[in-house]
Amino acid sequence: MSLDSRPLDADQIVDRRRLRRKLTFWRVLTVLVVLAAIGAVFAVSRQGTLTGVVSGQIARVTISGLIRGNQERVEAIERLSNSSVKAVIVHIDSPGGTTAGSEQLYDSLRELQAKKPMVVVVDGLAASGAYIAALSSEYIIAQDTSLVGSIGVLFQYPNFTDVLKTIGVKVEEIKSSPLKAAPNGFEPTSPEARAAIEAIVLDSYAWFKGLVKDRRALDDAQLAVVSDGRVFTGRQGVGLKLVDALGNEKTALAWLEKEKKVPASTPVRDVSLQPRFSELSILHLAAWSFEALGLSAFAQRIEAWGAVQAVERLNLDGLLALWHPPMSN
Repeated sequence: MSLDSRPLDADQIVDRRRLRRKLTFWRVLTVLVVLAAIGAVFAVSRQGTLTGVVSGQIARVTISGLIRGNQERVEAIERLSNSSVKAVIVHIDSPGGTTAGSEQLYDSLRELQAKKPMVVVVDGLAASGAYIAALSSEYIIAQDTSLVGSIGVLFQYPNFTDVLKTIGVKVEEIKSSPLKAAPNGFEPTSPEARAAIEAIVLDSYAWFKGLVKDRRALDDAQLAVVSDGRVFTGRQGVGLKLVDALGNEKTALAWLEKEKKVPASTPVRDVSLQPRFSELSILHLAAWSFEALGLSAFAQRIEAWGAVQAVERLNLDGLLALWHPPMSN
């Protein structure tokens, strides 16, 4: 029998268990210290000033992805308006989002524009709610092939009536009035429910058109041409008065120098409207912690749940000011 194959005596087993407990203790303590440090930095960053703000420079702000209500963004824009930057260039590349979220962003940018020279540059797309945000500026620049417009409001909901009939499921409900929770997707939409939803859509659509008419100084005939829900290229947008000029950030700098007396040589610095470490979710930190403890199976489950949560966040509730290209069958 070799030395390695000899059975361990009781003392050796106790020693090994003691070492394992010590190792687990230090692993847990290390993870807790790191999490506490990250939490402290995160808390401070949420209360601090904007990331990247430097006195006397031009701030470059980027609006991208789906637009939803975001109070942290509102507060960040307010801090930017009270900062010492000379001007702000807002880059937009977004298909829009919720109508309420887009209105919130528009109001915040309007307050910023009232205090700082501001110009919008459409990088790739400023459609629907993103075009609402672009309307906050007195000057909009787009590239020749950028897409702008999609002036309209959308309310979508699935209807599972035929599917439920096929599988033999009937949803029963008791509600206080006929239009409560209508439409619900489990029964055919009644004419009254459809009319109520249509009234909401048309009212929001009228608000959107009024905003475009006022901010872009369009008459009724010009407004009718651009407000049928289509998107237009930047080249088309100039002729339709949806866009003021074609170009990029250099064009924006030239306009700021000519119209606002901000030298084009002024350094431009990226400014984040989100708190530092905002991308580090609790789920991600928890998964990292379990991984550090050697519990890979738990870490993988948590990361998988995080992916599910990310998909769920794509669901947009309420009225949408959102554009997407048509999908072929």
